[in-house]
Amino acid sequence: MTSLLSNFVSVNSLVKWRTLSFLAGCSLAVNVNSAILQGSDKASEFGVTMQAAVATAQQKDPLLVRQQHSQDAIESMSVVSSTLPDPAMSVGFANLPTDGFDFSQEAMTQFKVGLTQQFPRGDSRIIRQQQLKLLAGQYPLLRQDRKAKLKVMVSQAWLNAYKAQESIALIESNRALFEQLADVAQASYSSASGKTQQQDLVRAQLELTRLDDRLTLLKQQQEMFSQQLMRWLTDQFADRYLLTSQSDQPEGFNAERFASQVRLSSQLPDIQLAYPALYRKDDWRAALTEHLSEHPLVIALEQKIKASRRSVELARQKYKPALSVNASYGYRDDVNASSGNNQMDAHRADLFSIGVSFDIPLFTSNRQDQEVRAAISDSEAIKTDKWFLLRKMLSLMNTEKVKLSRLNQRLQLYQKQLLPQMQQQAEASLTAYTNDSGDFAEVVRARIAELNAKIDALSIRVERQKSIIQLNYYFTKASGPANESVSKAGLSTARVLSQKNAFRREK
Repeated sequence: MTSLLSNFVSVNSLVKWRTLSFLAGCSLAVNVNSAILQGSDKASEFGVTMQAAVATAQQKDPLLVRQQHSQDAIESMSVVSSTLPDPAMSVGFANLPTDGFDFSQEAMTQFKVGLTQQFPRGDSRIIRQQQLKLLAGQYPLLRQDRKAKLKVMVSQAWLNAYKAQESIALIESNRALFEQLADVAQASYSSASGKTQQQDLVRAQLELTRLDDRLTLLKQQQEMFSQQLMRWLTDQFADRYLLTSQSDQPEGFNAERFASQVRLSSQLPDIQLAYPALYRKDDWRAALTEHLSEHPLVIALEQKIKASRRSVELARQKYKPALSVNASYGYRDDVNASSGNNQMDAHRADLFSIGVSFDIPLFTSNRQDQEVRAAISDSEAIKTDKWFLLRKMLSLMNTEKVKLSRLNQRLQLYQKQLLPQMQQQAEASLTAYTNDSGDFAEVVRARIAELNAKIDALSIRVERQKSIIQLNYYFTKASGPANESVSKAGLSTARVLSQKNAFRREK
């Protein structure tokens, strides 16, 4: 009897000791920082941070370089469009006699040099130059929008990899508990006084195997998300398109090391929502529209609309004639005229000609009128693109707003109720099992439920940050001269929408 009691006490002591050691290990695992990146360059102490990844992606993005080249090309073409066409020069002999090809034989024979200069219709040169400058002015705005989109895409890719990494850390830290529970079950099963059955041993090993499978799946996801993140951070082909050297590469990141040894910071960034008070206003749609009117993508579209208006003006210039001024100088040779025995020189004056030629736009109904109508239709079509873009952005903002609201509710529920209750349930089931008043299967179920709740809470926090990042993208404000030139148009757009909404409410 004493031997059985001592075995029972030893089993209970083993369970309690392993439980305490596991809880201490979990507490330690929460506070342990991520592994430090090794290397000669300066690396982040806590791994690759989101800010470093975004800065690196914005520096190495080929599309930003492409847009800069496109802007340079259009700016160069604007200079070309304001320049007159090159004059045309003509050189030749005119009116040579065919009976001997003698240059001095006939008075009409001359050596002729001419110049012709064409002048485009009306103010088409100035209008075309203005149009190209407007088109070039949208590229700085498109680059600002591209950087803002890069921040969203890279941050979301980083968060996906972070969620997989931290989920792996959670499972690995909890795996020790399941190993300890398996040891406890084995010790209790080996003891004559224990009530553990063989199915409990099989259940413990089965849960360990399921955890290993889950770890394998999460590691697969982590590697996939890390490779997706590498799309933005790699140095591959960078030396072939980057306009600047790599000396100003952000600190804390090395692409080659990142590809071979992926490790992100274990600290989840706490990104704050921009302009949270706007969502609580009664007329929040008009307020959001006003902010969206300052978005670089919307202002870039305003630039395109202004350029399309220049196309209408350019089409109207075709009602005016195109001029061509020509001038020529004809050299004629002097001849000798014989009169009896006397000879006298016959002097021939050289000839100078000047003239103007131009077309007469008489039949305009099937040409000029139709071209103007086509230009107006194209301009109106681009205007509809603006309204479509604003509606799309407002719809996406509303979607993310609703999503973020529910995520905040779930996060509060998990933090204040669900996680503490799951922990209490797990501790109570383990205590009951150590006191021989509980079931081993219930202990395992409680621990699995607690682990799943922790992973779900991690997913909620990650999804919440992704929603905030997406919402903050829509509050990106354009900077630079292009924004100043179209800010009034953006404000007028917001006022029009506000007046329409007020009219609908009154109606």
